[in-house]
Amino acid sequence: MYHIGVISDTHGLVRPEALTALKDSDIILHAGDIGSPDVLQSLRSIAPVVAVRGNTDKDRWTGSLMDAETVEIDSKLFYILHDISCLDLGPGTVGIHAIISGHSHMPSISEKNGILYLNPGSAGPRRFKLPVTLARIVIKQGRLHAEIMHLA
Repeated sequence: MYHIGVISDTHGLVRPEALTALKDSDIILHAGDIGSPDVLQSLRSIAPVVAVRGNTDKDRWTGSLMDAETVEIDSKLFYILHDISCLDLGPGTVGIHAIISGHSHMPSISEKNGILYLNPGSAGPRRFKLPVTLARIVIKQGRLHAEIMHLA
């Protein structure tokens, strides 16, 4: 069994509830709008982190971040980007099992053509009346099981 923490749109804020929710993660995926290198440092104290740059991540420290990343976890390919509207590939044609995105601050889980689409929502400062959330994916017996976790 493999535990993946998925977080996005922290905008410089790492809530204690987020750290608690991610504590059993084997790896953490951050789908952009990180806001501060301290966010990544805090997450790395829990598990390795794969992060992408969001539309607000413009400071010098974000220079090493890519706009999109592909990572293999337990024989499953995850494609991580900030804004799903910028998806520039056919995930089924390249063997992607899950698309992870952020940007909208609205958590969602869906499946299309056998591919998991996951937006963990925003774990940062509350925006409008949207919930404060992150997500977890468990890989068990070769299957992906995703859930949204409400923080505040």
